[in-house]
Amino acid sequence: MLATAEALATLLSAASPIDGVESIPTLEALNRVLSADVTSPLDVPPMHTSSMDGYAIRVADLTDITDLTAAGNKRLPVSQRIPAGHAPEPLKPGTAARIFTGATVPPGADAIVMQEQTEAAGGDVTILHRPQAGEWITAQGADIRSGSVILPAGTRLTPQALGLAASVGCATLAVRRRVKVAVFFTGDELTMPGEPLKPGAIYNSNRFTLRGLLDKLGCDVTDYGIVADKLDATRATLREAAVAHDLILTCGGVSVGEEDHVKPAVEAEGRLSMWQIAMKPGKPLAFGAVRRGAAPEGAAAAGARSGPATASASASETFFIGLPGNPVSSFATFLLFVRPFILSLAGVQTVAPRTLSLRADFTQNKADRRNEFLRARINPAGGLDLFPNQSSAVLTSTVWGDGLIDNPPNHAISAGETVRFIPFSELLN
Repeated sequence: MLATAEALATLLSAASPIDGVESIPTLEALNRVLSADVTSPLDVPPMHTSSMDGYAIRVADLTDITDLTAAGNKRLPVSQRIPAGHAPEPLKPGTAARIFTGATVPPGADAIVMQEQTEAAGGDVTILHRPQAGEWITAQGADIRSGSVILPAGTRLTPQALGLAASVGCATLAVRRRVKVAVFFTGDELTMPGEPLKPGAIYNSNRFTLRGLLDKLGCDVTDYGIVADKLDATRATLREAAVAHDLILTCGGVSVGEEDHVKPAVEAEGRLSMWQIAMKPGKPLAFGAVRRGAAPEGAAAAGARSGPATASASASETFFIGLPGNPVSSFATFLLFVRPFILSLAGVQTVAPRTLSLRADFTQNKADRRNEFLRARINPAGGLDLFPNQSSAVLTSTVWGDGLIDNPPNHAISAGETVRFIPFSELLN
């Protein structure tokens, strides 16, 4: 069996960023991936600004012994009022300017005295504090310097990244097109919610989970629904899906049973590697590619491979990934393998999720020879509790949990030890 790291490395080595760039309004660019660096055309802030409501002064003016109050404080006439968004006049020597947060500091002023440290009366203000030069002034370019790269190519745009782009005046952004994913599900036992549940049938929960995961990644999804457990129907769907998509994703039907037609269908329409991955839940994963165009007669096994598919799909192929059918297995393998693969196709530079080192507040005496991904959640004490049933069929655990414990092969967990935890917040964004 392939180690999880080896399987992931093989997948990512095959994924190169898709072609296709478009310029879209910054307001519509959430979760899109930058195709080029965003360079600031200006300083931010573009001028010296006040960090406080108060008075702009010259520090040197406070050393003058004239106009002192009985307490020895300096009284200055107020020569102008400067709200944010208004251009000030140069500060007259020996005066103060009433100024508000975010307003431009007038030329000649070198400090702001906050209003709580002043006393205003009539047209004068008494300064109760002697500031240092630069006090409460945000210098021009303190945040961003003109010409600096503020968002590198390959950045997946978050709300705060959109705000940063807008802060330097970017009305549009150059992004890669969305990854186009075709998805379908196999199994005559599958029934859609709302339909009568016949004997031996189950509701197709995987369709809802995987569609949601693809939508969260910002993919352009074509859902072919449930495909009949027939070889010709499966081949026809693969051919149609390969025409205009970057990836075909299926769930179930990749085993070797008489009703499992995905494997021979992909081998007939392209090439396929069947992987046994040393992970739990999961284990079976299919990876390959489907030709864009009709397969020649007798090609049922012509494109099959026995080893991992390491080459990128050619321009005449569409990638294929087949997930296991158990709901937790398909969920986990999507998060750990399909998600980083899609992000790599989208041009994202960093696809590995950040992990936490947290305390296990449970004991698991039985070690498994495979890499286990255990559903757990963070308790009020900051440790991890384990969901009691780790079966690959128990979808409840994925809702109850906050993430996955990445437990190495052959390792039993003792209460109090530190474990590697991958939060769902890292895997579901």
